[in-house]
Amino acid sequence: MKHSPVAVFACLLAVVSSSAHAQIYRCGNEYTNTVSEANRGQCKLVEGGNVTVVQGFRPPAGSVAAAQPVRIATASQAGTRVDSAEQRGRDSDARLILDSELKKAESRQAELVREFNAGEPEKRGDEARNHQKYLDRVAELKAGLARNESDIAGIRRELSRVPATK
Repeated sequence: MKHSPVAVFACLLAVVSSSAHAQIYRCGNEYTNTVSEANRGQCKLVEGGNVTVVQGFRPPAGSVAAAQPVRIATASQAGTRVDSAEQRGRDSDARLILDSELKKAESRQAELVREFNAGEPEKRGDEARNHQKYLDRVAELKAGLARNESDIAGIRRELSRVPATK
């Protein structure tokens, strides 16, 4: 026997408010205070604390979102093919973008190496009295170098995947 969530909530509220000695049983996802229903199913007595029932939300039956699942079509599923000249253009654009990113990353790497100065960068004015600040900056520079090196390696990997332009 199915109970609506509102009816279950009303029943629980009445039971809790009318008697402090009321027994509430949980039968799966349903709650009841009727002993005969509890004995019929696999119900367990709920002990201690208050029972709170939160009503779930169901979208209206006629709504479009509930009736139709969302589907995403890829180019291969849709049956569309890209013209070879257009694909060469895309590859060329991708190569140009990757080349410019590689140049930026390499110039940033050169700047970081120059600033790092083989692990002994020049101290700044605020670091003269606070040696820990200097050590923190050295650690940040070292981490920045490692991060930039991995960026360069990733860009080179992507460049190797893009077909060469003719």
